[in-house]
Amino acid sequence: MHADGWLTDTRSSYDTVAVSYADYIREALAGAPYLRAALALFAELVHAGGGGPVADVGCGPGHVTAHLHELGLDAFGIDLSPMMIDVARRDHPGLRFDVGSMTDLDLADESVAGLLAFWSLIHIPDDAVPGVFAHFRRVVRPGGPLLLGFHVGAESRLKTQGYGGHPMNVYVHRRQPDQVATWLRDAGFTVEAHLLTAPDETVPGALLFARRRSPTPPPVSRPARPTG
Repeated sequence: MHADGWLTDTRSSYDTVAVSYADYIREALAGAPYLRAALALFAELVHAGGGGPVADVGCGPGHVTAHLHELGLDAFGIDLSPMMIDVARRDHPGLRFDVGSMTDLDLADESVAGLLAFWSLIHIPDDAVPGVFAHFRRVVRPGGPLLLGFHVGAESRLKTQGYGGHPMNVYVHRRQPDQVATWLRDAGFTVEAHLLTAPDETVPGALLFARRRSPTPPPVSRPARPTG
């Protein structure tokens, strides 16, 4: 599928369902103790690294961004859908939200102390994931934590109707944690932990913690030992 095609479909689909989706997801974290625990651990890791800006990439209506802010993080949100960003700004007027794409992050190199992508990778085709992870590595400071959440499985399905019964046209990609971990390692991250949630459900979830590897220092040159 051509990149412009699936990006356009994803943007327009979430523009269509933005208001309904915000209502649907508003209290989701209240009933998700394991997700809250993962977010608390992520916040702890950012604080332990000295703090700084944190990017919630694919933030949707901003409920997770707001939760990270409540945990003391300088969190801001980025989403492909302008309508989602409008809703996020409406519901969380004190926080920063920008329109943008994880396929071409408009953030400076090493400008964020941590990065979160919570169930926002699910519409990215497999062949585009390595490029997305390369952007994640570029913008995260060395040693900074990364937290991913995604659907577990081995299939992709077309979603034609969404929240509130509105039409959508997006593929939802389910992936195995080992595959996602391999992509992360190839992109320059060290995978530290992953948790499988709701393993007995039809579609489990996965939470994967990683950290951007620090550059390998050049070898120390030693002066040649005198001979003779």
